Amino acid sequence: MANGNSSSYTTGMEGTKRSEEICLKFPPNVISPGLAALLAQKDKHEKLMDYSGPRLHFQMVVIFVLTQIIHSLLKKLGLPLFISQLLAGILLSPMVFSDQHSLVNISEESVAVLGTVGAFGFVFFLFLSGVKMDLSLTVKSGKKAICIGLLTVVVPLVSCMTTIKLLHEEGNEFSNKTFFLAVTYSGTSFPVIHCLLSDLKILNSELGRLGLSAALIGDMLTLFLTVFSLWVKTGFEKGRKEALIDFGLAMLFIVIVVFVLRPAMKWMVKRTPEAGQIKDICFYLVILAFMMSPRFTDLFRIYFLYGPFIFGLAVPDGPPLGSALVEKLDPVISGLFLPIFATTCGLRFDLSYFKNSNLFAYHQVLGAMVALIIKFGVSLLVPLLCKMPTRDSLALAFIMISKGIVEMGSYSIMNDNRVISEDIFAHMTIVIILVASIVPILVKRLYDPSRKYLCFQKRTIMNSRLNQELRLIVCVHVPGNVNSIINQLNASCPTRESSIALDVLHLIKLSGQATPLFITHDKQKKTLSSKSYSENVVVAFEQFERDNWGAVSVTVFTAVSPPNLMYEDICNLAMDRLTSCILLPFHRRWYIDGSIESEDQTVRTLNFNILEKAPCSVGILVEGRRNLKGSGIRDPLSSDNSSFYNIAVIFLGGQDDREALALAKRISQDKSVRLTVIHLKAANSLGVILTENDRMLDSAVLNDVKQSVCFTYIEEHVNDGPETSNFLQSIVEDYQLIIVGRRYKTEDPQTLGLQEWCEFQEIGIIGDLLSSADFIRNYSLLIVQQQQQRTV
Repeated sequence: MANGNSSSYTTGMEGTKRSEEICLKFPPNVISPGLAALLAQKDKHEKLMDYSGPRLHFQMVVIFVLTQIIHSLLKKLGLPLFISQLLAGILLSPMVFSDQHSLVNISEESVAVLGTVGAFGFVFFLFLSGVKMDLSLTVKSGKKAICIGLLTVVVPLVSCMTTIKLLHEEGNEFSNKTFFLAVTYSGTSFPVIHCLLSDLKILNSELGRLGLSAALIGDMLTLFLTVFSLWVKTGFEKGRKEALIDFGLAMLFIVIVVFVLRPAMKWMVKRTPEAGQIKDICFYLVILAFMMSPRFTDLFRIYFLYGPFIFGLAVPDGPPLGSALVEKLDPVISGLFLPIFATTCGLRFDLSYFKNSNLFAYHQVLGAMVALIIKFGVSLLVPLLCKMPTRDSLALAFIMISKGIVEMGSYSIMNDNRVISEDIFAHMTIVIILVASIVPILVKRLYDPSRKYLCFQKRTIMNSRLNQELRLIVCVHVPGNVNSIINQLNASCPTRESSIALDVLHLIKLSGQATPLFITHDKQKKTLSSKSYSENVVVAFEQFERDNWGAVSVTVFTAVSPPNLMYEDICNLAMDRLTSCILLPFHRRWYIDGSIESEDQTVRTLNFNILEKAPCSVGILVEGRRNLKGSGIRDPLSSDNSSFYNIAVIFLGGQDDREALALAKRISQDKSVRLTVIHLKAANSLGVILTENDRMLDSAVLNDVKQSVCFTYIEEHVNDGPETSNFLQSIVEDYQLIIVGRRYKTEDPQTLGLQEWCEFQEIGIIGDLLSSADFIRNYSLLIVQQQQQRTV
């Protein structure tokens, strides 16, 4: 199906000759006089759909409604939204509805308008893809990623060209087209693989990072080979001199982008205050330069789609400029314009094209299939040779052959420009639909990052001896978390005999970048990124290490990743560092008067994910209200009436309470810490759900604490939740820190009636009660969950 604006695409490549006659009405009717005016006409010779404005709006509504209907059916099978968009275009095409009866009035004129809107979105998508990419990572990738990235392009390319050469012996046509098409068949698309990994939520997993690194290298090689193929084409058709001129102009364009435009944008970034937003004028200047880039690439004899992409690569990724471009433009492009483009690609498809397929088209399709199979084989073989597990190697192989919007857009534009015939386009559309449908399902079946946590056993505080180093991970989101965590660690009074190995993980939202980062702030090691991350966090915890020299060893890490995937970074670090407990900040912070200072639901979701998936014990720290005003700094050993630091453990029984008691026992080794164990028992045994084994373990832990430290033991019998609440209200003001077990989905007689009032399930019934507005809370609260034992 020919697009009305296809004449605007020029590659100069000689293609299949087709003769078509298209009649367009000039000047076009754009804005209708209104529905009332049209209904008032006597002759009724004009209809609302004769005007391009209302027709475009109606087409967009139909496209999105049909797409959502299809996706609601296909998403249960695990198919991506892109497939639904493509199928919506096929269903709306003249193959299903004739021009006279089509629901969206598919005429050459209407497709010209719709296609222009879609093409606009595709160019913006390529620009934003360039903005998100960090080319510096290509030289910092490991040998495995480099080998996979290079070999998965070169080997399929050679195999494809060899296959087509053996099948098709007309040398002239081979010379002009085959190399360019073979690069298209064999190439790797970083944006497509990034979207796949994001949809599968494995972007910052070990496999996801390897796939992204390999895709980045493969994409850059594909870009070079594509441009090189165009130079080769120019050399064959116009002579060596013209090819050298094209090469020189392309190099001049790159020099201007790298040494003029990029420094100018870096200057804009430097003039932006730290943690501030880019000025609007700078933002608009970058958008203006992007809008002009296709025209400049035409002047420099570069394929028009490469101008926006190369310019996007020159934009400094991350905040403030790259993140501002992505945050402001990506929702509109990905949510509106790009789906329209995918649908217009489907509008071009017609099964009747297969009837007129020639021998050259069959050879091209066979070459493309050979390239796909060889690419899969290389992607599988290299990881296996590197001793990667078979399931992970298979998943990586499917990731590397994935197809999507970039390939579909490339074939559509080549079809419009007569670079490929309609039958080749139809065959390649079928291939893309099949590959894009199968790959996500198979990758999801083959690779599950949480599998590696299944055999991770006995990483709890209870299993750590008092004279053994305790390995902790503390997570930091905002500067206020630093002070509260350091205060609580100081309160634990670490000693050389009971030392702490502290891993500090600063979590930063991935914005304006495509590749997640994990940085180790170690002076002896090179970090993955040259950017300055977590400087204040590093300084604060290094000072804490110096203040507790010999008792605390600190290593600071930074994870830059999507908020919904941050749990992967935390769990992976816990696995690698043999951590016993992860300490998380609560998502809400209060002022001393009880009003909310800040709240972050993404932090709450992260805490839920960690509680569910962590390979060790987990603690959630709810900060006391008194230290949230002003600077947030408080001496943990200070109190109104005493120089002692008073800690209470609310003990009801169960594994979480035992873990909380084990932590309190470790903290109470110092003489400046006074421990009180408040044992709440049911007044009657009715409704008690603790097993005999739990009772024996509870007694053993209490006896062990009695033999290890001096503490005050309070035993209180209560009938129900309200009695528990009244009792706790009467005693909590005497303590600076209260430690409780989470006891998730556990309701005893002691908490009867409190479950229905529980607002925050992640801190349990008692934790939620102690953090509620009913308690005048000058204390900090630590909720502990013992490592959850999982089986395959």
